Amino acid sequence: MAVESHSATPEAADGDQAPSHHPPAPCDEVENLVLEVLLANFTVLNSDRVKEICLGIIGNLACHDLPRKQIISTKGLVEMIVYQLVSDDTPCLCEVCRVITLGLQGTDCVTWAEALQSENILTRLLWIIENALNPLLIERSVQFLLAIIESPQEVVSILLPSLIKLGLPNLLIKLLDFELGILMKERVTERYSVLEIILSTIEALSVIDDHSQELSSSKELVRLLCTLIKLPDKFEVANCCVSAAVLIANILSDAVDVALELSTASSALWTVLASILAKVEESEMMMSSLHKYVSLLVNNSDHIEDSLLDSQSVESHANMEPSISSFKPSAKTITLRKIINMLSYWTAAREENLDDGEDPNHEVEPIRECKENKENVHRLLECCRKYVQL
Repeated sequence: MAVESHSATPEAADGDQAPSHHPPAPCDEVENLVLEVLLANFTVLNSDRVKEICLGIIGNLACHDLPRKQIISTKGLVEMIVYQLVSDDTPCLCEVCRVITLGLQGTDCVTWAEALQSENILTRLLWIIENALNPLLIERSVQFLLAIIESPQEVVSILLPSLIKLGLPNLLIKLLDFELGILMKERVTERYSVLEIILSTIEALSVIDDHSQELSSSKELVRLLCTLIKLPDKFEVANCCVSAAVLIANILSDAVDVALELSTASSALWTVLASILAKVEESEMMMSSLHKYVSLLVNNSDHIEDSLLDSQSVESHANMEPSISSFKPSAKTITLRKIINMLSYWTAAREENLDDGEDPNHEVEPIRECKENKENVHRLLECCRKYVQL
């Protein structure tokens, strides 16, 4: 005898799906439940691997605006994440630094800053950075610092004075010394990004007026920067050399009394730039690759112009009489001529694409930042031409 199913509705019998008596929960409710479960795992389970996985999930959620706000609104979660800085587990610490960095880069960064402002927490952060041996942990923890320095003023005011008081500038110089020492012994590809983020963090700190003096007055920092730009075969760390150049320019603008001390470094810097740019054949490379060089130059055009103005002042006093060597192009002049060629070629190629009716972004990457616009390229080009013609 056939048994009739009591669970099927007439609609289901006709082949249609039966209506659900429990409509699906909204996405934000699901995410809130997930966050509450993750928070519970921190308090109930004492496994580093479980905590690492939970932090990794939170980090992935924090990449998006709405989940990032939900992380903030989940009571006790931000404080629990910050508390994980006490862990001695390297993978766990890597994930903690990643999550907090993402939080500091969001619109609710002040909430994260307030959770971090305890001197004990900041001391622990600096201790982790100073004692870390794992390259990824060093990179993630220094990115954490960079996120603080590049945050809105309210966050900087909450956290940076305490970090300076706890010895942040000296710590960054020690890190630079350590990584440079490794670089001079052997070239380890995975450590290039570590050196680059350290230099970027020092550079970011060097332009904050209230906190740059300790860096500007550091002879050890000057020595390390000089060592970096004098390294042979530096093409692999070209970005680091550019950061070193920017730092030297910042130090020169901050500390006039060390200008003479840096004259040798400045000369070496132009030599380095000349050797790096000599490898660039603008007419034979993809426009997207050339664009990266142009972007780098234009984004640092203020520093290039300041350096040229400073050198004009020094040279006008130091070279009152011409010498035999003055008739030989200097490394600075060679570099500027190369910059002129690159900018001119890039500008002409872009105009040609526009005149031909082609999509200007087909081969040339879109101009993404205001400093990369046509006016600033033209300004840098004219500045270099003016100096070369002197």
